[in-house]
Amino acid sequence: MPELDGATTWFNGSLEDTQEHIKGKPTLVHFWAVSCGICKDKMPQLQELIKKYEPLGLETVAIHMPRYEADTDLDTVNEAMRANNITEPTAIDSLHKLKDAFLNEQGWVPVYYLFDAEGKLKTRAAGEFGISVVQTALDKMFAAHGAAA
Repeated sequence: MPELDGATTWFNGSLEDTQEHIKGKPTLVHFWAVSCGICKDKMPQLQELIKKYEPLGLETVAIHMPRYEADTDLDTVNEAMRANNITEPTAIDSLHKLKDAFLNEQGWVPVYYLFDAEGKLKTRAAGEFGISVVQTALDKMFAAHGAAA
């Protein structure tokens, strides 16, 4: 899993707290943007996944990746976070350093990266069907840990 440094701002936590908190735990990292309609449409499904797997040990990190100038307004980002129940640590990637670290060359949003407890990438999925791909990978990951829901 790439380092999470390079964000210009953090909400719901800090870089240090987040890195410490996710160490040795399965982690779902999701990129989103205020201007992304699919992100907004898929957020309820993402929140359901988080609610299901968080009690089993899944950690989640959100990365807001501005695509347009309007996406850089932090008040707008904060409003969108509240509206979409984004309570996990959220990095603001205004310089696109995290986009580059995660090899998201196309700048996709939404894009989801699921890492196991050792930090190995288990799946990466983007776009409107990304959530169902992540759901399948989470089911497998947690079934392997004897925690199938």
